[in-house]
Amino acid sequence: MGFSSDEERKINRQNQEEDNEEDEVPSKRKKGGFITMPFIIANESFEKVASYGLTPNMILYLMKDYKMSLAKGQNLLFLWSAATNFLPIIGAFLADSYLGRFLTIGLGSIITFLGTFFLWLTTIVPHVKPPPCNPSANNCKSPTTGQYAFLVLGYLLMSIGAGGVRPCSQAFGADQVDQRENPKNRRTLEIFFSWYYACACLSVIISLTIIVYIQDQFGWRIGFGIPVILMFLSALSFFLASPFYVKNKVKKSLFTSLIQAAVAAARNRKMTLPPQGSSVQYYHKNSSITIPSDKLRYLNKACIIQNPNQDIGTDGLAKNPWKLCTVEEVEELKSLIRVLPIWSTGVLMSLHTNQGSFGLLQAKSMDRHLGRKFEVPAASFGTFMIIAIVLWIPIYDRVLIPLASKIRGKPIRLGVKVRMGIGLFFSFIAVFIAGLVEHVRRQHAIKQGFTNNPEGVLNMSAFWLVIQHIFSGLAEAFNGIGQTEFFYSEMPKTMSSIATCMFGVGMAVASLIASLILNLVDDITKKGGKDSWVSSNINKGHIDYYYFLLATISFLNILYYILCSWAYGPIDESKQKVVDEEELAMLRNTSVQEKRNLKDNFGLSKSNQA
Repeated sequence: MGFSSDEERKINRQNQEEDNEEDEVPSKRKKGGFITMPFIIANESFEKVASYGLTPNMILYLMKDYKMSLAKGQNLLFLWSAATNFLPIIGAFLADSYLGRFLTIGLGSIITFLGTFFLWLTTIVPHVKPPPCNPSANNCKSPTTGQYAFLVLGYLLMSIGAGGVRPCSQAFGADQVDQRENPKNRRTLEIFFSWYYACACLSVIISLTIIVYIQDQFGWRIGFGIPVILMFLSALSFFLASPFYVKNKVKKSLFTSLIQAAVAAARNRKMTLPPQGSSVQYYHKNSSITIPSDKLRYLNKACIIQNPNQDIGTDGLAKNPWKLCTVEEVEELKSLIRVLPIWSTGVLMSLHTNQGSFGLLQAKSMDRHLGRKFEVPAASFGTFMIIAIVLWIPIYDRVLIPLASKIRGKPIRLGVKVRMGIGLFFSFIAVFIAGLVEHVRRQHAIKQGFTNNPEGVLNMSAFWLVIQHIFSGLAEAFNGIGQTEFFYSEMPKTMSSIATCMFGVGMAVASLIASLILNLVDDITKKGGKDSWVSSNINKGHIDYYYFLLATISFLNILYYILCSWAYGPIDESKQKVVDEEELAMLRNTSVQEKRNLKDNFGLSKSNQA
């Protein structure tokens, strides 16, 4: 049946309008999706390669170019690591409350680029660091206040930048693909977290191998210049996809509500708590939690309504949130306080993984040849720790647990607290072996006549150091992932972001404690004109004694953990959240990656960075 020309034009016009309507649908859905993933992952991957690539050899740069002692240089790196691990908490607060994740990541990328640029300038501008030593006059000038400040400025900028990128990047990426109404959402998130984790591991491996090798072979100018280029690409790649990002609006920060609950409890401290079971009005919103728990009851004073007319407004909200908080906010504060003792055991475990500079000097004084020609860079030995972590996770999850379950005829699963305890034990073994290896290395150095020559290379393989790195990796795989899972499951769902950040905060505290211990050891052991245990000449010092001291602390920490675990009591399985596939992927990603920020985890005195 034919149509007239007018009818054909009308039909064509209708078809065109329908096509336009169909085109408009995807245009409205352009925001987010996997098209944004390469830009977001590239942003953090480049940031990690840049920042982690600067840390492994940094102690050598400080000792040679800035004429710092081993103790002073390591202390500076401790503080850099502490700042880099603590500032992400501030970045998360600013992102949630004021700036939003997109702007926080963008500013963090730019600031990190400036930090790497300032560090690179120290390699090319003669006046920003001390002049070379004069061998004939035996004179080495220390850095001036201005030169020292310029160096610290570079570190500080990198730490501030990492504080913006690291706490937001993963969550911002999840925002792009998280569509709760999509039945395939779980699989989508799993793919994202898997790629995110894989790229994070690859970034650290590249940092500890390729970047370190370039620094060893081509010097500081090129070795520090490449991170500058990478950070420029990191910031550029992130901003290029700005029109396609989902940018969620800011909301009230959980940090604020926690502080408000603590302040409200303090302001109401003189209030008399009602007897248990009495009819008291508690302030709560639409939630299944309407009555506070009996644990840490003194905090319940923060959510008791004393006078409804004075405390509650016409809109049903508290007139003064600094004096009256919801039951949910009080329970969130309680959960945080309850996990702090077990969290502190992870802080003490992290002490030995912050000693990367000593391992670097050990490796540099030993035979690092792999074959006749290739020599492994001294700073690359931390890679063995990463390899141990990456290999152990699938072996444990996909081989050992299924095999044990098949043998026993029922599902076998190590409890999270048991895994944390095993990790602490492996941590003790790692630092004890480190002390034994150093004791043997030092004896070889003395026998071979290198007592006064710390630059001499011994006839002893550096691959003896691999053993301690493997045990350190196992410690991280058990305790690190266990801690993150413990926090994530024991704390309310609303506190998931804090739960996944707690290990990083622990690393910051561990860096400060490590700095304090190092200073005490240095001051005490060099009294009377003796050589310090942590002397710049490791053949004259006694790093082995220092390791044994840390091993003693690690052993006492195991006993402390047993006490904390007993005091915490059994985990309430009925209360414990079910961790689905994407959450488990996030747990592993955060624990292995953020912890040590992989950088600090590998004892490389990080800057997420570091």
